[in-house]
Amino acid sequence: MLVYRPSGPRAWRLLLMILFVAAWKAGSGQVHYSVPEEAKHGTFVGRIAQDLGLELAELVPRLFRVASKGQGDLLEVNLQNGILFVNSRIDREELCGRSAECSIHLEVIVDRPLQVFHVEVEVKDINDNPPVFSVSVQKLSIPESRLLDSRFPLEGASDADVGENAVLTYRLSPNEFFILDIINKKDKGKFPVLVLGKMLDREENPQLQLLLTATDGGKPEYTGSVTLLILVLDANDNAPMCDRSVYEVKMYENSANQTLVIWLNASDADEGINKEMIYSFSALVPSSIRWKFLMNEKTGEIRVNDAIDFEESTTYEIHVDVTDKGNPPMVGHCTVVVEILDENDNSPEVVITSLALPVQEDAQVGTVIALIRVSDHDSGANGQVACSLTPHVPFKLVSTFKNYYSLVVDSALDRESVSDYTLVVTARDGGSPSLWATASVSVEVADVNDNAPAFAQPEYTVFVRENNPPGCHIFTVSARDADARENARVSYSLVERRVGERALSSYVSVHAESGKVYALQPLDHEELELLQFQVSARDAGVPPLGSNVTLQVFVLDENDNAPALLPLPGAGGGAGAVSELVWRSVGAGHVVAKVRAVDADSGYNAWLSYELQPAAGGARSPFRVALYTGEISTTRSLDEADSPRQRLLVLVKDHGEPALTATATVLLSLVESGQAPKASSRALAGAAGAEAALVDVNVYLIVAICAVSSLLVLTLLLYTALRCSAPPTGGACAPGKPTLVCSSAVGSWSYSQQRRQRVCSGEGAPKTDLMAFSPSVPPGSSSGDSGEQRDIFRNDCTLLTIQAQGVALYLVEIVLSWVGLIGQERLVQKKRLHHAERYC
Repeated sequence: MLVYRPSGPRAWRLLLMILFVAAWKAGSGQVHYSVPEEAKHGTFVGRIAQDLGLELAELVPRLFRVASKGQGDLLEVNLQNGILFVNSRIDREELCGRSAECSIHLEVIVDRPLQVFHVEVEVKDINDNPPVFSVSVQKLSIPESRLLDSRFPLEGASDADVGENAVLTYRLSPNEFFILDIINKKDKGKFPVLVLGKMLDREENPQLQLLLTATDGGKPEYTGSVTLLILVLDANDNAPMCDRSVYEVKMYENSANQTLVIWLNASDADEGINKEMIYSFSALVPSSIRWKFLMNEKTGEIRVNDAIDFEESTTYEIHVDVTDKGNPPMVGHCTVVVEILDENDNSPEVVITSLALPVQEDAQVGTVIALIRVSDHDSGANGQVACSLTPHVPFKLVSTFKNYYSLVVDSALDRESVSDYTLVVTARDGGSPSLWATASVSVEVADVNDNAPAFAQPEYTVFVRENNPPGCHIFTVSARDADARENARVSYSLVERRVGERALSSYVSVHAESGKVYALQPLDHEELELLQFQVSARDAGVPPLGSNVTLQVFVLDENDNAPALLPLPGAGGGAGAVSELVWRSVGAGHVVAKVRAVDADSGYNAWLSYELQPAAGGARSPFRVALYTGEISTTRSLDEADSPRQRLLVLVKDHGEPALTATATVLLSLVESGQAPKASSRALAGAAGAEAALVDVNVYLIVAICAVSSLLVLTLLLYTALRCSAPPTGGACAPGKPTLVCSSAVGSWSYSQQRRQRVCSGEGAPKTDLMAFSPSVPPGSSSGDSGEQRDIFRNDCTLLTIQAQGVALYLVEIVLSWVGLIGQERLVQKKRLHHAERYC
């Protein structure tokens, strides 16, 4: 049958004639025919002379002749009519074996002028071969203990035909024990497997004989058969089992001898000698495969033993028996299908023709930095080359022409992150397996000034002791610039500002290169506790970039200020001396005076303590001074033996290192009760004011107590009762001796700092900012209006004492702070103190 024949409209034939003329002038051409195999002698194949565009009359004069490539004289040409016909029997299986395509190539040669034509005649397959089994009887030894659904591979039949003529189907003769299963093996045909459908019994059926028939798919169909002789064995219960029934292995041709093809893995559930296995080729394996591969009977390794050639065979099917050493032995079966892969012989070549380096880190995306050319001497898929670049780099390859690429910038560059790249260009061909070649390109990134100097933290805290020497180094700032060379050279300077009335540069300076900060003059904590300023860092780039850092310099206190004495309001004497009148009738623990002092320092350096210096001559004084409040109180009741004028020296000392001191002189005049001065109208007015303030306080107290819950009241009362349950010590809570509670905020560390107020109880040694004064009127004394006024004031003081000993003062401060009246209560207390001090 003619595959390519000029036909169609006249224009198409004219075009074909032009093409044939061009082919004659070129001296070559090609025509395709097809003919079925086993065609009889003389079977028409095609009009070769006409199809090649030759005139019949020219065949003999131009010495028309046909030459075949190794196919002998299977085809011949009649020079009289130019017809190609079958000359002798054509057997496709003998000519091409199992190849899917089979053709006879002819060369047609004519002289004067010389022309050569190529003619390809395809030989079509016909169903002229029946399925054939390699043996007439296949023997299977199957123990009676094999479980149901056990599978036993059988040797399939082979058919010399191809295509549908070689598609085989199998059927098994009817029986009650076995059924036939077919496995398709990836275009390798069908694989028959016996499946045990019913348990075998050797005593009942020691031997079974079945018939396996194979039928091809031709028209008409052919069949072939083989006898299956099944010997039922007794004993050994478990046969070795491969982890897979079919192993598929791919390996390249030209693999060296002893190359491992596969390592089979079989297992046997038995124990002892029944578990020991021997690997061997099945009897179904032909000798040609046994020469190609070696089997290690102990390990199951299959290795290459001879040259493996893809052109000789593309697949090898190896049937393996795994036999245990039981008695009788049991056999497991598996199949290894080895697929041979064609080899790619030539690697691609990569040539880098030009470079534009280094590249600026601010280069635009798409900037070309190199040209690359690739090539491969192979052809087809093995010669098709694809280029790729090392992944995760800011560059890419852009194809500009066949096998030509440009290396361009793909994303933003940052020299500070990566200063240079080693790019690997990989050229890979389309072979299987593919081969590749690589070429390295070193790309350096040039720096631009795109990073400002950066400090490790936005601000620093520096502690410097006051009275430092001028020019001392107090701190070093350091900024890092991620750029390079001049762009990374950093200089430092102060951000000038005013500190009070003076410029910052009069206090501190910074070295431009090292970043060291110096104090230019001694710092005074009492004048300047915190010096906050900024230091600027700038690089030398163009344009320069900079950043600032904040320094907080805390000036730490030194004990450079001695305590300073304060005058007592309403008392005689100056800042260093205090004069007071004291009734001889007062009892022990009565506060008669208070020394007030402050310290310009802070912290422990301003924490003051008071000590009473021993009297001259070693006499024991009836007075004492509170360690931290400066209150002077009696240690016992005064008697006639005590000197009427007492001169006390109080040493005020701070807690600094070394401690600084000041001395206060307190002059006390001891008077009898009959010598009491008359209360002035001003004192009476003060007492009345105190009484009015007290009434206001009581009103607020009642309102506040009504506003809180009973639980809070009970809790506060319980707390007050516990505080006043201590044994009397002559302090504020001592029964029987009414005292006037007057507030004061002088003489403590917290007062010196002017930051918070501390209030201490009267338990133990006096450590409170509440001063207790007894009225300067002896008990039971009453004389006229003055005595009446003193009784009224004594009653007020008694009421205040009861409130101080109980819950009132604590409850007032807590509750009034809630209702917003704490400020007014503080004023009431201050007024009461003012009037009481004036009166007392």
